Amino acid sequence: MAFMYNSFLQGNDNMLAFIAKGGVLVVPIFICSVLVLAIFCERMIRFALMRSRGAGLAEKVVKALRGGDDGGAMRIAEESKSPMGRILTRAIAYKDQDRETLETVMTHAVDEEVRNLSRYIQALATIGNIAPLLGLLGTVIGMIKAFMVIQQMGGKVNAAVLAGGIWEAMLTTALGLAVALPTMVVHSYLISRVDNYEARLQDGSVTFLTALTRKA
Repeated sequence: MAFMYNSFLQGNDNMLAFIAKGGVLVVPIFICSVLVLAIFCERMIRFALMRSRGAGLAEKVVKALRGGDDGGAMRIAEESKSPMGRILTRAIAYKDQDRETLETVMTHAVDEEVRNLSRYIQALATIGNIAPLLGLLGTVIGMIKAFMVIQQMGGKVNAAVLAGGIWEAMLTTALGLAVALPTMVVHSYLISRVDNYEARLQDGSVTFLTALTRKA
């Protein structure tokens, strides 16, 4: 067991030493990867909570309204603490207004909830664009240093030394791409989830408006 533990620590040390050869720009690339992971986890937790709290909410509120229990419908919407609940809370407050006003209120409420759901997601697109550029910048800086060494040595450079300088310079590009590729995948996935939830919010709004019209 001790041998396996020591081997694990040694392997981690070797990996860190290998990555550190990429230079100072490895640090911001690593920070980018941490931010991506944090944003992804935070959004997934929020989506999971939203789905559990808002399941079937529109139907419950509509049922209460059809039974003439406006106070119960408001209570159900408020206690859900979900995006759909906040939309329906506003809608119930304006239910006695004309339909055009009610639709405007609900549309603005849906747009606001979608903006909240999309929070931080744009940052993923920014990171996906920045990470490879940071890697490329690190490679350019590394290549400049390598050619400066060649100049200082009067052009008499061992091929092994030159190759070592080049692969160390290109390491940051590889790291930047390694961060950017999954970041773009995560960004696309979260955008699709937001679009899906937006469609659900719109469906719930339509259900509410239809029920209110029938009641009238």
